[in-house]
Amino acid sequence: MPALNDQWAVTTPAEVGLDAARLSELDKFLEQWPKRNIHAVVVARRGRLVLERYFSGEDRRWVSESVHFSPGDLHDVRSISKSVTSLLVGIARGEEKFPPLQSSVIDFFPEYADLRTPENSCIRFQHLLTMSHGLLWNESKPWDDPANNERGLLEAKDPYRYVMERPMALPPGACFNYCGGATSLLAAALAKGVGQRIDAYAAEKLFGPLAIKDFEWLGFTGSTEIAAFGGLRLRPRDLAKIGQLMIYDGRWNGTQVLPSGWVEESTRPRANPEGYGSLYYGYQWWLGRSLLSGHDLSWIGGFGYGGQRLFVVPALDLVVAINAGHYLQSTQWPHPDAILNRFVIPAINDYPPQAE
Repeated sequence: MPALNDQWAVTTPAEVGLDAARLSELDKFLEQWPKRNIHAVVVARRGRLVLERYFSGEDRRWVSESVHFSPGDLHDVRSISKSVTSLLVGIARGEEKFPPLQSSVIDFFPEYADLRTPENSCIRFQHLLTMSHGLLWNESKPWDDPANNERGLLEAKDPYRYVMERPMALPPGACFNYCGGATSLLAAALAKGVGQRIDAYAAEKLFGPLAIKDFEWLGFTGSTEIAAFGGLRLRPRDLAKIGQLMIYDGRWNGTQVLPSGWVEESTRPRANPEGYGSLYYGYQWWLGRSLLSGHDLSWIGGFGYGGQRLFVVPALDLVVAINAGHYLQSTQWPHPDAILNRFVIPAINDYPPQAE
């Protein structure tokens, strides 16, 4: 595992309480699948990298391309972009450049006043963060179905008008409904508040302090606006840095990157998504749990289409970043979960801490 002068310290599994033999079983698991479609796995514990694996496969920079992945290659993180956008909202709030979370969304955009109704004026920024906006929105339809709202959003000439002209299905706050449009409105407010594109703001306020020098944030195909809901591309090592921030209250190598307290605020359970098992939702972050030696461990998750995952287990000081190519495949759910729950977490050999 190379040291790349990217501010990651590299060590052996044993040095941070991981059983190397158990961890090596992950390689056997991946090798048994002829089309494993796992592109990268990066594991960090106690602020140090202990494992990274790279494979060949098909990435999708909006379209498919075959890549032999390595530590220096960017990979789509898809909807983990939503979680990163939430971090940027936190930074902007700390600078007092983002509207109050309980304020009306449409009232912040007078340029769309013609779309204002008594119903949609009740949508608050907090509703966007928790996907409880109440808009009639469906991303589950086939991509070639014109009723797929994610495709409509991606191809719209004015993506923000496209979102705000959607009819209301329920009162805001009544129900979780996953929606890239909600993240897009957050990004529009963010850009308006900070006075620059969100990719430039991210480079200055988030990626710069994390020594993330190489990234890409794709735009909508129908406009020049940045696709905050799913266009971010990062190196797997750099995705793991995002996870490390979540463990140390927004600090990286002693530098406070996020406002203190934003991680706790944004990862508090705030929505109970129906149809997603035992998962909760915070501010654009998924919240789940795993089991180790009979102990129930909570984790924070960034999830992206195709099997992109960022798992953060604070009690273990553990970060697992996964990139995959399980597009249009049901394996985008069980394979990343298996990497975390069958191989990485069981390799922890110093939990719970022994009493002195």
